[in-house]
Amino acid sequence: MKTIVLLSGGMDSVTALHWARQHHDVQGALSFDYGAKHHHRELPMAAAQCAILGIPHRVIDTRFINECFTSSLLQSGGAIPDGHYTAENMKSTVVPFRNGIMLSIAAGYAESRGAAGLVIAAHSGDHAIYPDCREDFLAPMAEAIRQGTYAGIQVLRPFVDLDKTAIVRLGVELGVDFAQTWSCYKGGEIHCGTCGTCVERREAFALAGIADPTRYLATPPLPAPAHADQ
Repeated sequence: MKTIVLLSGGMDSVTALHWARQHHDVQGALSFDYGAKHHHRELPMAAAQCAILGIPHRVIDTRFINECFTSSLLQSGGAIPDGHYTAENMKSTVVPFRNGIMLSIAAGYAESRGAAGLVIAAHSGDHAIYPDCREDFLAPMAEAIRQGTYAGIQVLRPFVDLDKTAIVRLGVELGVDFAQTWSCYKGGEIHCGTCGTCVERREAFALAGIADPTRYLATPPLPAPAHADQ
C-alpha cells in the first residue's frame, strides 16, 4: 500500500517510518512545525532519517497552534515539568487535539499524492495523558478519514497496543539508529534527562535491556511511575 508517515523525529515515529518502509510503499513523510520548544532539535532528526532511507520529507507549517493554543510544550507556554511521563503534572504538555489536526492535514495530503494509507506512531504509553492517542479517538477518526476521502484512506496505527519498551526492541530489529532521534521537550543542546519524555526514553532502554546511545545532562534515579486518570 502507498502510505504517508507522520514523522516527528522522535523514537516512536522514526521506528514507525522504518516499519512502514518494510511493510508498505512509503511515498513520503510529513512533519509539523507547530511551535514546540524542541522542534529545532527534533525536526532535523526527521529530515535526517528520511535522507537515510531515501524518503521524501516535508514540514507543514502549523505555527498557528503556538499562537492560539495553550500548552507548556509550546514556545508560548510555561516551563516543561520534570517527572514521569504519566504523572499528573505532565498534562500541561498536552497540545489540544494535535493528532486530530495533523491527521486531517495528512489525509488531504495523502489523497493528493495518490496514497491509500497514513501511519501514526501512537502507542499505549501515550494513553495516560493524551486523549488523542487512545484508540477511543483513533478508531472513529480513522473511520471518518476513510469515509471522507475518495481513496478510503486507512489510518494505520501499528503501535497502539505496544509500550515504549517494545518499540525500542522493534526499532533495534529494524536497524533504527536511536542516536538520530530526539525526545527531550526542553530542546537544549543535549537531552535533559529529567523531563517526562527523557525519563520515558531512559526507562524504555533500561527495561528493554538495550544500551541507550543518548547523551543526557543528568541521569538521576528513575522515578516510580505515577498513576494518571485514564
